[in-house]
Amino acid sequence: DGAGWAPTQELLACLQKSRYPMGLELLQQVVAADSKQRYAFSEDGLRIRANQGHSITVELDLTPQQPPAQLFHGTATRFLPAILEQGLTRQQRHHVHLSASQEVAATVGRRYGQLALLAVDAQAMYADGHGFYCSDNGVWLTDAVPARYLKVQA
Repeated sequence: DGAGWAPTQELLACLQKSRYPMGLELLQQVVAADSKQRYAFSEDGLRIRANQGHSITVELDLTPQQPPAQLFHGTATRFLPAILEQGLTRQQRHHVHLSASQEVAATVGRRYGQLALLAVDAQAMYADGHGFYCSDNGVWLTDAVPARYLKVQA
């Protein structure tokens, strides 16, 4: 639906026809065990959705929040010149993804190559009117991070 929810039973029926057949119990285990908590069931368990990172436009009903003073973003060193010139942009995503944890950001960044860890002056961004949201799984989201708010971590 418009908020990204899919009927759990419909998803399970599609999975039965795929290379990844599974029942409700296994799906519940996958959702519960995901270290990044990417997925969530509705309170009644009848629907499931991704917490963020959708490939289609959805309305997650996120409430604007004041972020921690500093957030982090992990990327690869090969992207640094463009990022330090243009800032962080959404690319194909709906938001820029940030972390309150240096460790989590570093883990994400290493997936793309040699790590470049960026600190984001979220306090200054917020004071300057930039909006922030925190997804259900603790990922901080914003529309863009201008280069002036970025600092490369040593």
